[in-house]
Amino acid sequence: MPVRRAEAVWNGTLKDGAGTMKTGSGAFEGPYSFGTRFEETPGTNPEELIGAAHAGCFSMALSSSLEKAGFRAERIHTQAQVHLGKVDGKSRITLIELECEAVVPGISAQQFAELADANKSGCPVSAALAATPIELKATLVG
Repeated sequence: MPVRRAEAVWNGTLKDGAGTMKTGSGAFEGPYSFGTRFEETPGTNPEELIGAAHAGCFSMALSSSLEKAGFRAERIHTQAQVHLGKVDGKSRITLIELECEAVVPGISAQQFAELADANKSGCPVSAALAATPIELKATLVG
């Protein structure tokens, strides 16, 4: 299996410093700061990138499960909301909410719900984040 790489550079103090994060493939590079992470300053942050990774992983895993069950997804759209909060005075990811809408011809709502729920903890990113509560709202559309 491949090894994926990413890197970050941080310059300065926590509140006054700034940095950049980038993927090894070069597909993403962006600045981040205290403001983009803990306030509402525009820009990216580690939690946003975790959310993107989780949404992408869940969507792919669900597609695979659907295919193994004899269904072909036309479209799977997953959004992730990564909640950053305080636990014992320390910043922690306290909850991840996944919201998925999918177009899957021929599947029943119950079959879809069962497969989606199985992937809530079954995709590799979900497994890596197992210490964090993950909630899923999966909707069959179309």
